[in-house]
Amino acid sequence: MSVERAHRMSYAVDAAAPPGALYTLVADTTPWPLFLSGTVHTERLDFDGTVERYVHWAGTDGEPRRSLWRRTLDAGRRRVDFAEERLDGPVTASAGSWRVEELAPGWSRLVLEQDLTVAEGPGAERALAAAGARGRAAADGLRAVAERWRELDGLLLSFEECVRIQGPAEPVHAFLYDIGSWPGRVAHVAGAEVVEELPGVQRVRLAHRAEDGSPYPTEEVRVCFPAAGRIVFKRVRPHPLLAAHAGEWSVEPDPAGVSVVCRHDVLLDERRAERVLGTGADPARVRRYVRELLGRESRGVLEPAQEYAGEPVRALRSV
Repeated sequence: MSVERAHRMSYAVDAAAPPGALYTLVADTTPWPLFLSGTVHTERLDFDGTVERYVHWAGTDGEPRRSLWRRTLDAGRRRVDFAEERLDGPVTASAGSWRVEELAPGWSRLVLEQDLTVAEGPGAERALAAAGARGRAAADGLRAVAERWRELDGLLLSFEECVRIQGPAEPVHAFLYDIGSWPGRVAHVAGAEVVEELPGVQRVRLAHRAEDGSPYPTEEVRVCFPAAGRIVFKRVRPHPLLAAHAGEWSVEPDPAGVSVVCRHDVLLDERRAERVLGTGADPARVRRYVRELLGRESRGVLEPAQEYAGEPVRALRSV
């Protein structure tokens, strides 16, 4: 009979940001792939205004781990209580809370408390250390983003590219899934290395060609959902102008054909703007450049995808 032990871990960071800004970042997990280096994808399953359940994919250095969470949000107390569901051993219970405290005007403290029950034996210490490291990294990441709260809206950019195809969804999704075949078929992709140790979870290195012919590399993690026609991705090594880049490919069938959509969510890195674009690269120019670059690259994939399906493109949409 295994012995289980309860452990409590606590971690706090102070942020040069108002408590409301910090609490908002804790409460909304949707942009966490842009804010937290270890988060690949989050997806809310249900939310009644107070209680939510969401799926979290994390672990960009190795295979992303899927976890399911239930949270209770209390905006008045600036507190979020959480518990993980469907745990894998040796952790048998995982819960805790995020709490935001006001220290002084413009200053706040983020407190993370974690309660874990772990079955003693091989892997117990490693599981505790990993949980503690993930918690500290999340708190530090949210603090860093909160301290840029005044400029954050201007650094975030989201948009979509879409094509309509009068044809079946399966070959289109197959083309998007088989990213290793893109060199020679997608004009801006010069090379691709794909590692897929678990079905549907890919680590990809791409060699891109910029519009002027110069190369730039990216690395990304992709989680594929073939039954749903979706591939979510996070670039752990994004374009040099970006601090973070995540998104999704989706193939949406209907009676008339399919809509193939690529969504991009990016966090700009304004500190690199002049280095990449030259002196005088203001935020508006950076946003236009990134929008045009990623839009062009998306269309560069969507066009051969519709050719692969053997059907002409009917409409092209950018949002």
